[in-house]
Amino acid sequence: MNSVSNIELLSPAGNFEKLRNVIRYGADAVYLSGKNFGLRAKSHNFDLNSIDNSIRFLHSKGKKGYVTVNIFARNTDIHALKKYLSELNDIGPDALIITDPGVLSLIKDMKIPLDVHISTQANTTNYMAVKFWEEWGVKRVILARELSLEEIAYICKNTNLEIEIFAHGSMCISYSGRCLLSSYFTGKDANRGECSHPCRWNYSLMEESRPSQYFPIMEDASGSYILNSRDLCLIDYLHNLVNAGVTSFKIEGRMKSIMYCSVITGVYRKALDRAIGSNENYIVDKSWHELLSSVSNREYTTGFISGKFNPNSINHETSAYVRETDFIGIVENSSNGVVTFLCKSKVRTGDVTYILMPDLREEEFTLDCIFDENCNIVPHTKPNKIYKLKINACLPEGSIIRKYKNDSR
Repeated sequence: MNSVSNIELLSPAGNFEKLRNVIRYGADAVYLSGKNFGLRAKSHNFDLNSIDNSIRFLHSKGKKGYVTVNIFARNTDIHALKKYLSELNDIGPDALIITDPGVLSLIKDMKIPLDVHISTQANTTNYMAVKFWEEWGVKRVILARELSLEEIAYICKNTNLEIEIFAHGSMCISYSGRCLLSSYFTGKDANRGECSHPCRWNYSLMEESRPSQYFPIMEDASGSYILNSRDLCLIDYLHNLVNAGVTSFKIEGRMKSIMYCSVITGVYRKALDRAIGSNENYIVDKSWHELLSSVSNREYTTGFISGKFNPNSINHETSAYVRETDFIGIVENSSNGVVTFLCKSKVRTGDVTYILMPDLREEEFTLDCIFDENCNIVPHTKPNKIYKLKINACLPEGSIIRKYKNDSR
């Protein structure tokens, strides 16, 4: 069971820039991966030196860092895994997130004292499975996404382990992410971090005797996205889940932008604080939903939390992201009326922008004048360069500069 003092907001970190900013926006802990043995091989990820520096940074802020080692290992992985686990032990992250019982056995054989969290990939759906992991000395289990609120509460009531759930982010059409479609279609194994996301592809039907003719599975002329899940969003249920005994609320998104990770973290920080502090009057602000919709998403679903999967949770029309804002840049420094920012996409003089601060205050600014790093006036920006703005405001580091696509604010 949880206590108010140890309820955690856990955010993704695909690189150090994201890691640093989700801490600014309120994360209690982050999860990250090394270059190997994690399930997000396409993310930039961290080399050993970066993991070391990141864990030191997190600990200096009183935060925690968990490293994913959650592939399903093959025989040929074991030798390198031993070396990697030994190196992680020297660094000292707060926990290792694993899936494979063989990896857990390896950790025990090597007498590595680090805490172990069992990944959602292990498909833990009942309290007896949690008891099994408890007997193996793990500290936390990340439950499968297919569970209802009632089932989660029952598990929490019948275990002494910490219980973590995914609260927000992408859903996989296969059971808790254990997907084989990618291997069949492209030879890239999702269970080893190389998923090609075939659940997002557009499918049509072909009749055997007419191989050159394709027919839409539904009446949509462009085909049908029969496997394409909407994104998970449990913000309306945080109070119930806190009362159920959940210890950690996890945000998916190591491959998402720093704007995405920051905004989602900031919203869930506000919501979780209210859920923890409220009795029966947990109210979700309309602005929170607006902010969640302002960053890239595939529209939202509450998944299985109510007890059954809503058919509307699959988007049959498109797998494209919905995104109301463009990420312009991130504030690196603000002093004496001058804001220095790292540009992420093009913006022009005269454009109306909004700056979202870590406390989720958002201010409108018109870019009257843009300066390059050498203080020369420029008509527009270029990505991945430093620029300066004269803004009569002191903006916190990590504030997000963005533009609304259809600005009716």
